[in-house]
Amino acid sequence: MPLPTVIVPGYLENAIAYQQLAASLQQLGFPTVTVPLRRRDWLPLIGSRSVAYIMQQLDYTVKQVLQEHHATQVNLIGHSAGGWISRIYLGEKPYAASGKVQTSPWNAHPLVANLVTLGTPHISQERWTRWNLDFVNNNYPGAFYKNVRYVCVAGKTIFGERRRGGWLAYSSYQLTCGIGNTWGDGITPITSAHLIGAENLVIDGVRHSPRNPGIWYGSPEPLKIWVQYLG
Repeated sequence: MPLPTVIVPGYLENAIAYQQLAASLQQLGFPTVTVPLRRRDWLPLIGSRSVAYIMQQLDYTVKQVLQEHHATQVNLIGHSAGGWISRIYLGEKPYAASGKVQTSPWNAHPLVANLVTLGTPHISQERWTRWNLDFVNNNYPGAFYKNVRYVCVAGKTIFGERRRGGWLAYSSYQLTCGIGNTWGDGITPITSAHLIGAENLVIDGVRHSPRNPGIWYGSPEPLKIWVQYLG
């Protein structure tokens, strides 16, 4: 029987943006909920501040889902920042940001069978994410927990260039991995979206966000490629 599944929204996204993805997973037999975040829930986190509030909401959702479905594990699907936040959530070390210490680590890796990240910048030069990403990559590098299957999905859609149509991608890629002239989903370059030791996938033609026009990671055709990795 498919495991219950929890979607973790990306930065500045709310749960509503993932309704269609959740409905598609439900149709495939996966009981699915999205962490009930609002866009304004992200605003206090700007500037490398703690993402503890987001993880508290994630933990509450996971525990609810486990209880409701009498399950021992879930699938996690983290879009964009939701992917690296999920990696912190799996961990067992005290988490701190902006001088504050989270003394009760979530230590959730036994509860997660599969972690799928969609367009997640697992490395970044950006000021607002740098501290948090250094924390997760120093403490839990790569596909760290061997009891969890990590699946990292990248998009090969837009090549970053210093010309019309490529400037946004170029700037975003450069802020993320330090190189603007590379391929990615328009926001996250492929090189940043993958982890050592994970099942690393590249899908042509997908854009970063569910708000983008056209195809994104949760659209029907891309979904067919990565959903097979869910338990």
